Amino acid sequence: MAILSGRTRGRVLSRLATAAIAVALAGTAAGTSYAADSPGAAARNAVQAAPKAPAKAPKAITGATTGAAGTDAANPVFPLFGVDSSGGTYYYGPDGNGGLTAREKLDDLGAVRANQQAVDSNGDGYSDGVWLWDPNGNLVYSADDSTDVTQVGGGWNIYDKVLAPGNLGGAQQYDILARDRSGVLWLYLGYPDGTVTTRTKVGAGWQIYDQIAGKGDLTGDGKADIIAREKSTGDLYLYKGTGDRTAPFAARQKIGTGWGGYNALLSTGDLDLDGKTDFIARDTSGRLFAYYGTGNAASPYKARVQIGTGWNIYTKLFS
Repeated sequence: MAILSGRTRGRVLSRLATAAIAVALAGTAAGTSYAADSPGAAARNAVQAAPKAPAKAPKAITGATTGAAGTDAANPVFPLFGVDSSGGTYYYGPDGNGGLTAREKLDDLGAVRANQQAVDSNGDGYSDGVWLWDPNGNLVYSADDSTDVTQVGGGWNIYDKVLAPGNLGGAQQYDILARDRSGVLWLYLGYPDGTVTTRTKVGAGWQIYDQIAGKGDLTGDGKADIIAREKSTGDLYLYKGTGDRTAPFAARQKIGTGWGGYNALLSTGDLDLDGKTDFIARDTSGRLFAYYGTGNAASPYKARVQIGTGWNIYTKLFS
């Protein structure tokens, strides 16, 4: 079993709480304006230039320096966060046996009602910062080794899906994928300080999917990939990463059928600490399943393993 030693639990939790508070303040602070420099505004201005084509707390994983052999930027180890109907946010880490540790409540995170995505900016395979969105469309970034919070911008409520699956554009930092309500997919390249470039159009027709997920390399080539479920059929597709910012994914590949019984799909990277990226699915009864990765593009996951029950208490799951 891997040893997951790292920064103190209190330090990790305080960074997330600080960022969450900043999100809340960003939407209400007098004099705050995102009209000129927000990613939302920049995105709309960049369209023409876009290419066509419940127990004791777990040990902190953020900033860990030792872990499973093979843990790296392509196969990271991330925590899982759940948000309940009251806004309470809880933290889980891998338990070293393919499952999750007991949950720990994170205080002062009631503002995080929209989304949050952890990132690995230094490429060591462990999360070291977090992007947080609030319901008003404001985005902030907080690095775990700093008390500073970067206000990235506003206008992100033009999107109905945002995620940070890894390095998609060829640099070290994590990037953001965002889908607008017409089904167009946009890529924002990330900088080390959590800010992002203006958006680039990288796809259309993505409204056919009701679940899009990813956090690392599912195919064994060192590039970040994503999976997507088609809502009308329940079929699951793999989009293999290319590392090219103008066309970050290869043509889709069907990798499963009958996935309509799940109401959440996501990845925390390498859950079972074997050096391969995995993903997680929750069914409508609240059961949680792990799909451990194979690193094989033709068959990227093993048969599911149930790792929990009662997960329907959470309205949102993030990593």
